Amino acid sequence: QVQPVESGGGLVQAGGSLRLSCAASGHTFNSAAVGWFRQAPGKERDFVAAISWSGISTYYSHSVKGRFTISRDNAKNTVYLQMNTMKPEDTAIYYCAADFPVAGLSDNAGDYDYWGQGTQVTVSA
Repeated sequence: QVQPVESGGGLVQAGGSLRLSCAASGHTFNSAAVGWFRQAPGKERDFVAAISWSGISTYYSHSVKGRFTISRDNAKNTVYLQMNTMKPEDTAIYYCAADFPVAGLSDNAGDYDYWGQGTQVTVSA
């Protein structure tokens, strides 16, 4: 079993930065592709970014590409989402999810097997 736990959410002004962390125990997490998704009130859960188990391959949604960076440190069993130049429309609950066994980098929430509880990110105008 893999249980991701997100942290690092909070309140930030537009144009500011936050870094989210997703930690999980066990070697399985280090062998999993990991994705970040977000869900704003009244909206569907949307893909944000994903990273391969090695960290070599990454994939971003159009809305965050160039502003957000996903990375991982397998020695710490942690995946990060660095969010820069943030906008009010980035406000949402952010979820970390692990895909194991890995089917490939995916933007489909249904392809991910293990989910965290989420962390709230609020960007004020």
